[in-house]
Amino acid sequence: MAKRRTGRNVHGWVALDKPTGMSSAKALNDVQRLLDAKKAGHAGTLDPMASGVLPLAFGEATKTVSFMMGSGKSYRFTVKWGESTDSCDAEGAVTATSDVRPDRAAIEAALPAFIGEIDQVPPQFSAIKVDGERAYKKARKGETVEMKARKVRVDDLRLAERPDADTAVFEADCGKGVYVRSLARDIAAALGAEGHVTVLRRTRVGPFAAEQCHTLDELSDLAHKARLTEVLSPVQTSLDDIPAVAVTEGDAFSLKQGREIVLLPRIATELREKASPRTIDGKDASRWALAHVDGTAVAIGDARAGRMTPVRVFNLT
Repeated sequence: MAKRRTGRNVHGWVALDKPTGMSSAKALNDVQRLLDAKKAGHAGTLDPMASGVLPLAFGEATKTVSFMMGSGKSYRFTVKWGESTDSCDAEGAVTATSDVRPDRAAIEAALPAFIGEIDQVPPQFSAIKVDGERAYKKARKGETVEMKARKVRVDDLRLAERPDADTAVFEADCGKGVYVRSLARDIAAALGAEGHVTVLRRTRVGPFAAEQCHTLDELSDLAHKARLTEVLSPVQTSLDDIPAVAVTEGDAFSLKQGREIVLLPRIATELREKASPRTIDGKDASRWALAHVDGTAVAIGDARAGRMTPVRVFNLT
């Protein structure tokens, strides 16, 4: 998360279509500078070689980044058969070769094994910390990094195109923490082939689809016209899958002061019925709800036993 001592109090989300060849941190810094925003963060890092949806949070929206990161994501990616690399993409060194070129029938038969909750080993070249250091930094120094398997969820995986014998284009819908490069590596291994990702594009993150995103050139043009804030989505955009409850100005004041409020019995019952399993930053968020006044976010609160206790408070006017 990036902070500045100077700048404006800008609150909300910007959906960026990140270009290839740029890090997520650089993309965030560029847009933060265009907005002259004090505080900013992004939801879900995209590799420099990847393009597509990168949600950027500004001001009070940074308090909801965890919700956006936990949202479902969609990808479209191209796998080239014949070579595996140490980074599982085109930027890595070749580690193995093969003449195997799986046909459509074989590919489609292999995909169901990768749908649902699966064990996935992240690539060595990833931002995961190993012994206190980013894995990719260790890998770049030539160290062998032992990555542990993690449980991840793939909701759907399909073969979209097969342009030629050497390449296949896939589309995937998945949850938090899925590495597409690892998915491609494991698909190739299941087919008795070698393969790596050559093109990777994220097409959706939660409520943001690629069609809604803005390029850096578009944002720069809007900034020059003093219209950049027009593309900001509300702070609560990342909270569209948790219940919302309207509160009075008096209750809003109490929540902002860190005090719990009493819910009307009808509201308490509705929130209890809408509770669903959810973990945010290691905390049980199954009963969290958004309190608002006339559509302006006031706080995220934990609603239990007829009361709401503030968990995160928003300072919006």
